[in-house]
Amino acid sequence: MKNQAYIGVLIAEDDYLVSKMIRGKLEQTGYTIVGEAADGRQAVDMTRAVQPDVVLMDIEMPYLNGIEAAEEIQQYCPTPVVILTAYDTPELILKASEAGVGAYLRKPPHTKDLQIAITVAMARFGDLMELDHLNETLQLRNKELQAALDQIRTLKGLLPICAQCKKIRDDKGYWHEVEVYIREHSDADFSHGICPSCLRALYPDFYSENS
Repeated sequence: MKNQAYIGVLIAEDDYLVSKMIRGKLEQTGYTIVGEAADGRQAVDMTRAVQPDVVLMDIEMPYLNGIEAAEEIQQYCPTPVVILTAYDTPELILKASEAGVGAYLRKPPHTKDLQIAITVAMARFGDLMELDHLNETLQLRNKELQAALDQIRTLKGLLPICAQCKKIRDDKGYWHEVEVYIREHSDADFSHGICPSCLRALYPDFYSENS
């Protein structure tokens, strides 16, 4: 028997003889059979219970077919799935791919093809999990960036300002002192002083003494 790194396989096949044949081929090449399901519903339940490394599943099964079972497996307990089928129409392949199936095999499968399909399904599953992780990280970074941007308040656009008193009108029609408006709509603050022109107009004597 060929030594194989431990890979636990769940077989989902309603035909006992086919299931027995597949089990024999897998065990001969070093895979460990962690369970055998006789229908699609049992396949989903057993996947959740035993957490195999890969599920080898027939298409035509009672209760849930292989594609329906694969969809539930990916929803509740994401696991690599290999589909066994007597048909390989483009429509079937597309549906299987959309359900999260990583590889498919025509019946009856050859031992070498089983090994290749399991390897491919597990590799694709690993790539998808890594992609999902990267997407989650990207979404988190986007949320953090948006939160940071939300904290940055900037003044932009055309501001209605009174030509006489210099108050600014807000979007609701209320008028505000310039410094109040700027403080409420930006992160700027004020330190108060007096410019030379105002100093001369308000305190002419003081301005003359210090000129």
